[in-house]
Amino acid sequence: MRSKIKLSNAGLATLLAALSMLGPFSIDTYLPAFASIQTSLNASSIEVQQTLTAYLLSFAFMTLWHGAFSDSFGRRNVVLVALVIFAVASFGCASAHTVHYLWVFRIMQGVAAGAGMVIGRAIVRDLYEGAPAERLLSLVSMIFSIAPAIAPIIGGWVVAHSDWRTIFLLLFVYTVLLLIGCYRYLPESLPVEKRQAFNVDFLWRSYRDVFTSPRFYFKAGTIACNFAGLFLYISSAPAFITQHLHLDAQSFGWQFIPMVSGIFLGSFVANRLAGKTSIAQQIALGFVFLLSASVVNVTFHFFLPAMLPWSVFPLFFYAFGMSLVFPGATLMVLELFSHIRGVVASCQSASVTLVAALVAGVIAPALDYSVLSLALGQMVFAILAVILWYAGRRYAKNQSGSA
Repeated sequence: MRSKIKLSNAGLATLLAALSMLGPFSIDTYLPAFASIQTSLNASSIEVQQTLTAYLLSFAFMTLWHGAFSDSFGRRNVVLVALVIFAVASFGCASAHTVHYLWVFRIMQGVAAGAGMVIGRAIVRDLYEGAPAERLLSLVSMIFSIAPAIAPIIGGWVVAHSDWRTIFLLLFVYTVLLLIGCYRYLPESLPVEKRQAFNVDFLWRSYRDVFTSPRFYFKAGTIACNFAGLFLYISSAPAFITQHLHLDAQSFGWQFIPMVSGIFLGSFVANRLAGKTSIAQQIALGFVFLLSASVVNVTFHFFLPAMLPWSVFPLFFYAFGMSLVFPGATLMVLELFSHIRGVVASCQSASVTLVAALVAGVIAPALDYSVLSLALGQMVFAILAVILWYAGRRYAKNQSGSA
């Protein structure tokens, strides 16, 4: 069944952004509740930290499949099923009486949470191309940026005035409302005649083509490393806020508001630049901000201890640069295999989430002992992103020359 109500560009962007918000709401909202969860469930800090890692690993695994399912069964159908699963999982998290049950339901949340983000990008490319597609993607990013800003603030408020389980009950209510909205308004952008047969041979060939493409690794790796530099601070937020800045659980806005403001303004500028400058020029400008912010962050904390507001200013500019790079780089990934955009969107999202899971489970715990080590980690990710991007351009040029 298709939605019979046609949305405006702004309406579609809002709905797709609301779907993408499930991810940050699932992570950022409960970060301030780590201590409360640890006490309530008699768990260790590592066991509570692994609820995030378990979510990210299942998220990464399933993002490999959301796009493939949508290429065969339709974009809208997969989104609706995923929302039902996420709603059930959110209620299960609120009901968990041990940390092990919480792991199970967090895995279940991760299985479903990525569908809207992955399929949303495929929907945009199904309906638009070129500058209009870039503008719509940047508009989605602008609206989406609200979630990381308000999520930790909501989480901190809930922890201060209620039980941590209320966080997951709020996620349950949000998901039910989103399910109703998608059922009524989300369009089906992939007609039946354009869908691919769902069989093992087709899937094998599709994933083989993507994962044996060096150009995919260069472009998707660029996006993943850029995001990893920011996610390092997101996953280290409890230590960054409470241990290094000496703030309480209701003060997460000090970190997240600058980051989200950077995402919003970067997406706004990307929206304005779409069609006026080339994608390559826009991405180069984004890298100027990314690298400059990283260098300033490392330099400041090499000489001085963490302090407000100077320790969070570089995060604004890093997020700004990341958001300038994201729309153009994402469209270039999707164009590598235009006949299986769902699969490509899945693989690209999975690469980002796998790197994020590595950051949350290994790199952040290893680096969050000091702000300087976090700043150095972020700079390394920014440098890796630049290397991957320009190495990918050189590779593509050599390939076209040899052809």
